[in-house]
Amino acid sequence: MSAQLTAPPATEASAAALPAGRRPVRPPVGPTRSRRGGGADEPPGTSASRRNRGLVMLGLGVFVLYSVAPVWWLVVAATKTREDLYRTNGLWFADVNLVENLRQLFTYQDAAYPRWLANSLLYSAASSVGLTLISLAAGYGLAKYTYRGRGLTMGLVIGSFLIPGALLTIPSYLLFVRIGLFDSVWAMILPSCFSAFSVYLAKVYAEAAVPSELIEAARIDGAGEYRIFWQIALRLMTTAGATIFLLHFVAQWNAFFGPLVFLRDSGKWPVMLGLYSWLQRGVDSQYDLTGMVIIGALVASLPMVLLMVAMQRYWRSGVSLGSLK
Repeated sequence: MSAQLTAPPATEASAAALPAGRRPVRPPVGPTRSRRGGGADEPPGTSASRRNRGLVMLGLGVFVLYSVAPVWWLVVAATKTREDLYRTNGLWFADVNLVENLRQLFTYQDAAYPRWLANSLLYSAASSVGLTLISLAAGYGLAKYTYRGRGLTMGLVIGSFLIPGALLTIPSYLLFVRIGLFDSVWAMILPSCFSAFSVYLAKVYAEAAVPSELIEAARIDGAGEYRIFWQIALRLMTTAGATIFLLHFVAQWNAFFGPLVFLRDSGKWPVMLGLYSWLQRGVDSQYDLTGMVIIGALVASLPMVLLMVAMQRYWRSGVSLGSLK
């Protein structure tokens, strides 16, 4: 009978006892470097992921260029004189004439531009505050109260998204003429205090941000419904309120069609409608109104930039409101 002998596995001690030239070589662990390419061995799909990442970065770069190029042209054109505006390169500066352009802008037509800026600020701020309070109250009620017809109310709110705003122009015009709101400040403020989308946004946020247990505890302590809303729920819905305010303020600041239909007195126009009237005239006897429209558009965009910077933390957190539900 013969037995087959096998060599025992090499251990750390036995390996150390061998001469240096005969020690076993362990295979490398982890990524190794290629002898030819000199780079680390990559798992399958790495090159494809890098290519996709490069395509995404290229697309983002094109989008940034597409977004920034008009702003750059606006800044450059606002510093030019009438002659330089039409004769020099549109993407680079010539003789800087910004101070004189601003002086003409704020003094032309009996200082109409500052009045238009004040009107836009009034319309946007007043309507945004009213819309924010009404939307938060309505959204809180839809989210936290149970009553007959609640489903129908929510269906009407969502169904109103399908109605184009332009479809309500003629009925609103006839209504404002009959009740005496046509060509008045209230024609710009009152209709803008109601938005079905803002109500839906507030409802979604109230369902997640305002605990029902907290409301019940406040009721047990003797707090009324108005006090619960103003002192508890409204503070918990600060992010939703800031987001609604910001979105509506920007939309109302850029409003054009509504003021064009409901306002006749040029002293009540917002800044966008006023700049459009200058653009339609084109050239005055002393001033180039096209250049004044350019510098006016640049000045009118500054409040939006300041508002976005001041409320950026609310804006960033408010972008994800729609994913809460």
